[in-house]
Amino acid sequence: MARRRDPYTKDLFAWEPEPVRIAYADEVTGRGNMDSQISRVIGQALRDAKDNGVSRMEIAGRMASYLNRPITDDALNKWASEATDDRRIPLDAFIALAHATDSHELVGFVAGLFDLAVVPDRFVELIEMHQLEEHKREVDARIAALQAKSRGRG
Repeated sequence: MARRRDPYTKDLFAWEPEPVRIAYADEVTGRGNMDSQISRVIGQALRDAKDNGVSRMEIAGRMASYLNRPITDDALNKWASEATDDRRIPLDAFIALAHATDSHELVGFVAGLFDLAVVPDRFVELIEMHQLEEHKREVDARIAALQAKSRGRG
């Protein structure tokens, strides 16, 4: 007789660590010129927002409120389209879009262009501790080498 699985017990082997780097996958940004990549990440942010029940009209309203100037859903469509020649989004509108969609991956996209990573604040101390521990190991190794060298002279 097969044992039934307890539905209230978590499967320890199903656990996966939370991603540390905030960015879209390479499949989203793809290749090509920067205009196309920016259009693709904007389009992905808008699709993700739609999946969470936020319409483009609502996003445009949030952006307009953030920027204190009108933003239309037509502008969003233009910025997300790779086919439009005049599709460059101003930097302040890009930031407003990240706020309006709560898409931190947009910020991660920009940082990734400089081989940098965006990480949540809760990981910053862990990263610094790791750096300090690594430095401490290097200092300890150097001290041990100097002690061995000075003992060899005595």
